[in-house]
Amino acid sequence: MKNIAVIGAGTMGNGIAHTFAQSGFKVQLIDISEASLKKGMDTIAKNLDRMVAKQKITESDKNTTLDNITTFTSIESGVKDVNLVVEAATENIDLKLKIFKQLDEACSQDTILATNTSSISITQIGAATSRPEKVIGMHFMNPVPIMKLVEIIRGYNTSDDVTNTIMELSKTLGKTPTEVNDYPGFVANRILMPMINESIETLYNGVAGVSEIDTVMKLGMAHPMGPLQLADFIGLDVCLSILNVMYDGFKNPKYAPCPLLVNMVQAGKLGVKSGEGFYDYSESRKAEHVSKQFI
Repeated sequence: MKNIAVIGAGTMGNGIAHTFAQSGFKVQLIDISEASLKKGMDTIAKNLDRMVAKQKITESDKNTTLDNITTFTSIESGVKDVNLVVEAATENIDLKLKIFKQLDEACSQDTILATNTSSISITQIGAATSRPEKVIGMHFMNPVPIMKLVEIIRGYNTSDDVTNTIMELSKTLGKTPTEVNDYPGFVANRILMPMINESIETLYNGVAGVSEIDTVMKLGMAHPMGPLQLADFIGLDVCLSILNVMYDGFKNPKYAPCPLLVNMVQAGKLGVKSGEGFYDYSESRKAEHVSKQFI
């Protein structure tokens, strides 16, 4: 398995493409937007430059990694002759189902179809294809080139062979794969998002301010980043989407999004990517905040 396609050139997609390419895989990075592809490749190049500056890789390693990536604006062209597709599009169920129907038609019957979804049912996505046994979740953590965990989620119909293949593949990337079953939020976000939501509730109720809440969790609980800062980094719209998936899936009020989170998303305050969330981010500070502390 050496030929990989990645759908989506955003934060997660370009990180996944970077990771596979740096590990020697040939990667076909696909996005409908040429501008998104250029931005994604620029991000990969900048992150590689930082790794060269810190002597984590050589200039030759950087050039080989970039040479391993080819960009496409068409799914049909981009998935030819690949062994694995990793979908990393927006966390929207309708969009993902549409993409997987396209992939099912365009890919060889031997191709494994993986999704980087952080909360949406793998079983539901698999049901949109004629090969549910070959559909699996590969939930990478952000920033992908640095974070070791990959949450491997098997749907109701995912085969043992496919699960074992993806577990072993993740290890070749230098990651630590952890197998979980298909329930809303899986493990990572089922635990993380209620904590973030409760932190927002704590702010909403006037118990403490943003920096105070984050300081308590960083210094008192040894978290590397406070929950409100982490929410900004993830994207408040993504946090809201995940909470809504869990609330719909479990019908448990503990997963209901805080009204403050809903209002902030409606106001366009999405965190780092919009320049403002619980913290303010200038354009120059945004790049530093997102990249320098991780790579």
